[in-house]
Order: sequence, then structure tokens, then C-alpha cells
Amino acid sequence: MFRFVLIFLACLAVLFPLDLYQPVQQHVILPLTSAIAWACVAIMHLWDDHVVAQANIMRNTLSGGGIEIVAGCSGVEAVIILISAVLAFPAPWKYKLAGIGLGFLAIQSLNVVRLISLYYLNEWNHVWFEWFHLYLWQALIILDALVFWLVWLRWLPRGPRPPAPPVAATA
Repeated sequence: MFRFVLIFLACLAVLFPLDLYQPVQQHVILPLTSAIAWACVAIMHLWDDHVVAQANIMRNTLSGGGIEIVAGCSGVEAVIILISAVLAFPAPWKYKLAGIGLGFLAIQSLNVVRLISLYYLNEWNHVWFEWFHLYLWQALIILDALVFWLVWLRWLPRGPRPPAPPVAATA
């Protein structure tokens, strides 16, 4: 357990500052937020032709309103927590890589739902937008990372079980 906590905290200590490093922001986070905006808009076009993506902004062409997907809204922080937990847990590398890849997809899928809902909440009622943005969705994205990690733990192959103790014969 001590080893897990130590590796987990070390990964967090490396990955969170790396996330804030300007070249990473420019070459990884900004393109990611733009891709997320485009994915959201592609889905929203199934029912709403008045939304467009401009870089990392989702905008309504009629009202002019919209939302900007900034670094803290990309889901990367939850992914960093998940990566740290997966790397800290003793498991074969193929399972770690699969867990990181699938976990990234799970977190980003929920993040797309989050961003679409926030876009419409912002159009409808800014007070509700702020509450959902700052409280509910932040917690749910982190909870998604935790739930995925717990599911990933259950998915890992189990090692050989120790032999059962002998059963005493009764007469």
C-alpha cells in the first residue's frame, strides 16, 4: 500500500506541473480542447444547426453566445489522476496501457456530455450554468476517473490463488 501511495503521489507531482508547462499547453492541451469542441459540435449538429466550433469555442450563430473550453475544462486533470493510479498499481504493462487508453476515452466521453450540457445551460440560465460547471460536473468527472479505475482493477487478471487449507475429517 505504501508503494502505491508513493508512486501515485510521485506521478501526480510530475504530471500536474507538466500539464501547466506552456509548451504542453500550446502543443497538447489547446489542440485537445479544440478537438473536443469540434466533437461536441459534430454531435450537436444532429439536432442543432446553429452551433459552430471556432478553435476551442462552441458558439451559437443566432445568439452569439457560447462557451470556451479552457485548460481546466478538458478533462485532463481527471485523466492525470487516473494515469497516476493506473501506473501506481502493480499490473502488467499491457493492462496499464489499455487502462490508460480506455480511461481516457471514458473520461472524454463524459466530458463531451458535460460540455454539451454546459453549452445549453449557458444559453438558458447563467446561474445554473455556474453551479453545474463549478460544482456538479467537476465532481462527476473526477468520480468518473475513480469509477473507471475501480472497474479496471476488477478487469485485471487475478494471480494464482493460494491453496485452500486442508479440511479436517470428522467422524
